[in-house]
Amino acid sequence: MPRMSVTGIPQDGGAPVRAGVPEHGRVPKYYAVRILLTELVDGLGEGEALPTEREMTERFGAARETVRQALRDLLLEGRLRRRGRGTVVAGPKLEQPLSLASYTEGVRRQGLDPGRTLVDLRSWPCPGPLAEELGLVEGEPIWHMERVLWADDERVGLESTYIAVERVPRLDVDFDPDSSFYAYLDERVGTAFADADERLETVLATPREALLIGTPPALPMLLIHRLSRDARGRPLERVRSLYRGDRFSFTTRLTGADGTSG
Repeated sequence: MPRMSVTGIPQDGGAPVRAGVPEHGRVPKYYAVRILLTELVDGLGEGEALPTEREMTERFGAARETVRQALRDLLLEGRLRRRGRGTVVAGPKLEQPLSLASYTEGVRRQGLDPGRTLVDLRSWPCPGPLAEELGLVEGEPIWHMERVLWADDERVGLESTYIAVERVPRLDVDFDPDSSFYAYLDERVGTAFADADERLETVLATPREALLIGTPPALPMLLIHRLSRDARGRPLERVRSLYRGDRFSFTTRLTGADGTSG
């Protein structure tokens, strides 16, 4: 049977980090409400509405601001979503593999319709640091393509791609911005990706990025930097992808030195 803390919150030894409750059993009031609220959410289905804040203050015996803080936590984690003036249970996060598979492929595998909206596509002289990464001469023209990422009818990210104009001279003419750039390179240009280096970090969006993605500036984001190379080992593209932390998780498979996983 789960052990009860002095706050009356059940603590299961198998729960993640003892459900966040320290050994002395004292937790902030909002966190105690958060645990109770999580249990409530777990019993509801995707899209189901939560009780009103007033109903929850009575149900949990807590002040309204305490309930609101617990709600903000679960909203930031992606467990809940705002709908009109109410709050509903969110669906599972989108799982995107850390691989050379495109965003399009990753979203489609989960039964959703991927989309992109073009924000900007223009060429400009490549600055020194970026030129060094891409194996170019400083000042050589590169494309900068910025697109908002969609999953069904929801904005979920923002992607910036940098590539030498010489590699894709007709990018602004014969590329559909709503389609997969990787498919375009493979099918229309005849260039395939061979490998890439990626770095993942958490950031907060700038006011401009938050406006484009349609999120509050305080929402944590997952930022991926990617430098891709072609089959000859030459740098091909530099990508900066910003994903909503409440809607995405990333997966990868690790193997041992002998090729076995574990």
